This record gives sequence, C-alpha cells and structure tokens, in this order.
Amino acid sequence: FFFFFLEVSFLTGVSDLFRSGYDSASKHFNPADLEVDVAGRSFLVTGANSGIGKATAKEIARRGGTVHLVCRNKERAEVAKEEIVTETGNQNILLHILDVSNPKEIWKFAEKFKNEHKLNVLINNAGCMVNNRELTEDGLEKNFATNTLGTYILTMALLPLLEKAADARVITVSSGGMLVQKLNISDLQSSNGTFDGTMVYAQNKRQQVVLTEQWAKAHRNVHFSVMHPGWADTPAVRSSMPDFYQKMKNTLRTEAQGADTVVWLAVSAEATKLPSGLFFQDRQPVPTHLPLASTHSPPEDEEKLMEMLEEFSQKFKAPSPG
Repeated sequence: FFFFFLEVSFLTGVSDLFRSGYDSASKHFNPADLEVDVAGRSFLVTGANSGIGKATAKEIARRGGTVHLVCRNKERAEVAKEEIVTETGNQNILLHILDVSNPKEIWKFAEKFKNEHKLNVLINNAGCMVNNRELTEDGLEKNFATNTLGTYILTMALLPLLEKAADARVITVSSGGMLVQKLNISDLQSSNGTFDGTMVYAQNKRQQVVLTEQWAKAHRNVHFSVMHPGWADTPAVRSSMPDFYQKMKNTLRTEAQGADTVVWLAVSAEATKLPSGLFFQDRQPVPTHLPLASTHSPPEDEEKLMEMLEEFSQKFKAPSPG
C-alpha cells in the first residue's frame, strides 16, 4: 500500500496530494465561491457518517442546504447527524440507512426517495477498499458492488429526479489511484488471478471516472464531475491502509481539506461554468491519464462497461407493480 500511494503521489505531477499540496493550491482559491446560501436546495451524500462524507455534509448544512445522509450503520449515522445539527444549527438533516453494496436495497431506497423528496445534488462518496476477495449476499465482489455497481445504480435510479431539478449536479469521490489502472471490462469481479485489494480499488475508481464521462455525454441536463480528495486523514484510510497511515499521518490532509473540492463542486456557481464530465483536484480539472501511461481504453470498452453495469443493475430491480 505504502509504495502504491507514494507512487501515485509522485507520478501525478499535477500537485502534491498531501496537506502541503492543499496549502499551496488553496492560496489560489476564491473564498467567494463558497460564500453561498443553498437554502431550499436538496443534497444527498452517501457514506456521510464519517470522513469526507461527514465533512461535506457539514459544510453544506452550514450553508443552509437540506442534507440527506445515506449511511450503512444506524448508530454511527445518528451520532453524525446530531453532530452536524449541533454544529451548524441546521435542522434540515435527514437520515437514511442503506448499504450501497446491496443493489436490491438501492433500488428500493431510490423508488421511495423519489416519491417523498426532491433532489438537486447527488454526492457519491461511499466506498470501500476490502483487501481480501469477499462476496456480498448477492454473490458480488464487495469492492465492485460498493464502488462501481452501487454508484451506478444509485445515480441511474435518481437521475429522473435530478433531471427535473434546477442546477442539478452529480459528484463522485474517486481517487488518484485510478491513474495507475486502465479500464478492464474482462474481469469486473476480480475473479481471475491473485486478488490485490489496492489494485481492485484503483480499477473501481477508474470505472467511476469512465461512468462520469459517459453520463456527461448522455444526460445534458445534469452537471457531472468526479474528483480526487488527496490523501486525507479519514477513518477509511486508517483502517484500510494502516501502514501508509502510520508512515504518513503527519502529512495527511484534514477531512475538511479532503472535502473542499466536493463542497466546491456541489455549491459553487463557478463549478458548473466548466464542462460536465471532468476530473477535479483542488478545484481544478486535471488529466485522467498520466503522460506516457498506457491507460487509455477504446471507446467501445467504455460503452461496453455501461452496458454490463446496466445488465447487472436490472437483475436486482424489482418488477414494477402491475
């Protein structure tokens, strides 16, 4: 892990992914971009009970937005909700319990949500890095089920609601780790060869970038973006990458610094002046491939990914009544 993340950090050449990089980049931020009131707008944040998700939800709540926290663990989610309400004074914080590795539950949740709420901004933040090959109750490899299929189904299921909304946006929290992976559609569930959780995660994050680009082409009424938060001190980093965390903990970004670009993409007017479908780091669009890296994939592979995910997703969708 340690060498993989250092490799990504030094290969990017875009800017430092650690705290020092944020400090340097933030000198060029325009504070006015985030001096906005988003009262009356509705935001849904997955994985919102800790880390970047919670930091994002808190900043949106401070600006008056209605925030839907989508979390897997009820107890931790209730603690997070209480903290957000207490710190921001915003009472419009709603809690939904959902495991985004469970496609049937995502479909059910989305149908209910569409009937009860409006939505302006979807933030796909929930993710996992499972280091051994684990299967969900549906027989899906857990990283793929959470990071790729869960993101796909939730976004597609909520798109009809978003397409009715003013200034609708979808932001997906990816990772610079994807820069070392070329899209591989031949083994979506990592069943061949030796299982390497870090590389599976990086492949999922590459898939999220492709999803964003494809959605941007197909759905012109919604602004799509995907971003890399840099290496931040979050519970996920501490548990999934203990060696990396121990060596680098004094250089990591804070959760709020990791969330800054998510918040900027979610609330600022400046974000939607840029084209839909871009990959961001520190409020700037950055390349999705490293120079000289052979990570570009043919357009037909990217289209095939969408077809495969659609096939997967339909298997788990309950038939419409009647």
